[in-house]
Amino acid sequence: MNAFRFTTTKSLINAAGSLQSLAEQCQLLKIKRPLIVTDQGIVSVKLLDKLEAALAGSNLDYRCYTDVIADPPERIVEEALALAQQHQADGIIGYGGGSSMDTAKLIALLACSGKALADVYGVDQAKGPRLPLILIPTTAGTGSEVTAVAIVTTGETTKAGVVSPILLPDIALLDAELTLGLPPHVTAATGIDAMVHAIEAYTSIHKKNPYSDMLAREALALMSQNIATATHTGTNLEARQNMLLGACLAGQAFANAPVAAVHALAYPLGGHFHIPHGLSNSLVLPHVLRFNATVAAEQYAELFDVIRPDNKLLDATSKALAFIEYFEKLISTLELPKRLRDAGVTEASLTTLASDAMLQQRLLINNPREVTEADALRIYQTAF
Repeated sequence: MNAFRFTTTKSLINAAGSLQSLAEQCQLLKIKRPLIVTDQGIVSVKLLDKLEAALAGSNLDYRCYTDVIADPPERIVEEALALAQQHQADGIIGYGGGSSMDTAKLIALLACSGKALADVYGVDQAKGPRLPLILIPTTAGTGSEVTAVAIVTTGETTKAGVVSPILLPDIALLDAELTLGLPPHVTAATGIDAMVHAIEAYTSIHKKNPYSDMLAREALALMSQNIATATHTGTNLEARQNMLLGACLAGQAFANAPVAAVHALAYPLGGHFHIPHGLSNSLVLPHVLRFNATVAAEQYAELFDVIRPDNKLLDATSKALAFIEYFEKLISTLELPKRLRDAGVTEASLTTLASDAMLQQRLLINNPREVTEADALRIYQTAF
């Protein structure tokens, strides 16, 4: 067995209705002046009202930054940081999807360390200290509440990451009541994103370890059993909580055994066509799985046994093929677009997309099979 190190969030609360304990969690962390970091979508569906109700009567002097946008650019981080400094915040609460939680991580770091954002890009450039940090996901997808990464948009089509254990929060709070109003297509796409996290962590050729494998398997089991119900019967609280926990477990897995080619090929789709991250993953997933199957059949077979424990297939090749077909059928069942053209991608852009995917070497080096630019182009062409 290879030596490994496993890190994750200090404390995890998994319970429907647990938002009501938020004031208590702040008290445990000695937070008196929190800044809540969220987005206008959370405001519009009145989820911020729920959080404020949970804090009512708590004597917490809080402020809200509500202008986070998807794939947040640097200016959003700077705006939120300025508000945190103006408020003299002594703790940060990230509330929403991955973009809000990523922004919250960076504010907790920058407001306390005195560093500039440009100083902390890259791996282990962020050393801290940071403010106390609570993350509360409202989608079952990114796993950002348990990852040591924050992604920022740095240009028109480029992104950069801050990667450091200091970004892991003190508390992650999983309350499925906050996900009950998610539209079906968001539930489906974010759920597929989380399933990709589990798959790629399990097949990663770097840092794969027994803990990440265990978490990836349990995540896939939970999500495969619940994603269709959560998508089509969105008021099913049990399915929602299972999806939220599954996404969190997958986040813990890929935070320690990093993702690979599915994400590498998904990122340019978001950068050029502003396709949501979960849907970008879904669009390329079956095609990357088929590309990898020649070298990852044994692992795909093991994962098929997790999602279909009653299957009667005998050999790894048959199970691996069934694993890929399962996801093709699932994407159809969830009524997500299946082709790049269905999501607005143009055929003329495929060469550029393939070139841009090659910039994601930090991800591609984890893939079980080497991906060249020609391979990436063929995958995009097959997906088109």
